[in-house]
Amino acid sequence: MTKRKKSNNAAVRVGEALEVLESLGLPRQQINERSALTLLALLDLKPGDQWATAANPLRGITPMMHFFAQHYGKRYAPNTRETIRRHTVHQFVQAALVVANPDKPSRPTNSPRAVYQVEPSALKLLREFGSPSWQRHLTTYLGSVETLKRLYAREKEMRRIPVRLRSGKEIRLSPGGQNVLIKLIIEEFCPLFTPGADVIYVGDTQRKWAYYDPDALQKVGVVVDEHGKMPDVVVHHAEKGWLVVVEAVTSHGPVNPKRRQELADLFHAASAGIVCVTAFLDKRTMTKYLDEISWETEVWIAEAPTHLIHFNGERFLGPYDD
Repeated sequence: MTKRKKSNNAAVRVGEALEVLESLGLPRQQINERSALTLLALLDLKPGDQWATAANPLRGITPMMHFFAQHYGKRYAPNTRETIRRHTVHQFVQAALVVANPDKPSRPTNSPRAVYQVEPSALKLLREFGSPSWQRHLTTYLGSVETLKRLYAREKEMRRIPVRLRSGKEIRLSPGGQNVLIKLIIEEFCPLFTPGADVIYVGDTQRKWAYYDPDALQKVGVVVDEHGKMPDVVVHHAEKGWLVVVEAVTSHGPVNPKRRQELADLFHAASAGIVCVTAFLDKRTMTKYLDEISWETEVWIAEAPTHLIHFNGERFLGPYDD
């Protein structure tokens, strides 16, 4: 195939993908070249391929970007990976056009191993694009897509991790990733080391604000900036006068000196003393980060829940004066 013919075929294929996205009712913000290329990558459709040969391989964002570059000559900078995930693939998932992590539903969507696949009934429809029966199949599909959305929403909700707070309130975290560790922090670390304390903030790998009590935060002088980089769990131990901030480490780093300063700045107005804790699932994970952990912080390991490691000999669990 000559270079010019391949370029013409690529332009035609991208134009057809845009037509498909518009027919499926995707929002106007998703009717663009980036979304068209993403759809083509998920269908493994190269410029010379026919829609009838579309497939639905499991693909991560980076392999999609390689597909754009190799077959369509479109190169995106590596730092646009998150833009593709958040502003194209996320909307495809919401529309039930694409399924996230069908091979391992518990994998968090922000995992570097996250993969996506065109939903089977959508694949069946898209193979009909350009055929005489396209409009008939499209009408049938559009009539069933809301049912699909509800089905996947129910499945997603069933996979959520239930966590019970001391008050008896239950919150549900998205599956996988650090949320498994967050559950252990709330249900094992807190009763052991902050008995009688109240959890007033819980982050989530998919939704930043899984739970927070703004009144409790205000009582200790904390006004949360929604753009601030919150820790994973915040606990108010009123009896001790502590605000215990916990980072759950699975793929991201511990409370290192830089992060400790960020937390000090974030909670600078707090009337309670700040206690910084890094939590790990096991010792093996901790050893990877051992040389990063800041002095004057604490470490808790879920596989040995009754113990703490104190990164200073001055005192046991408690706040430090800067």
